[in-house]
Amino acid sequence: MRRPGYALWLAAACLALAATPAAADRDCNVPLAEWQPREALQKKLEAEGWTVLSIRSDDGCYKVRATNAQGARLKAKFDPARLERVPGRDEDD
Repeated sequence: MRRPGYALWLAAACLALAATPAAADRDCNVPLAEWQPREALQKKLEAEGWTVLSIRSDDGCYKVRATNAQGARLKAKFDPARLERVPGRDEDD
């Protein structure tokens, strides 16, 4: 036998889960005031032998598309404040 309040409780729980902030899904959680310029990241990567094709912001990180010295395509995310690679979230082609 079901309790009458069960459906209401279930609906409230589903609504609470759906209303979680989008920032919780972000890979990088850095205030915009602390971001370094894209040019700084590009310069760093070029010094490491990368040829940068594009840099854009995605999930609070810098998302880079590039090629390495051997010509292999690379996709990686970087922390916008420290300009360090975000581990485990790379998307190679």
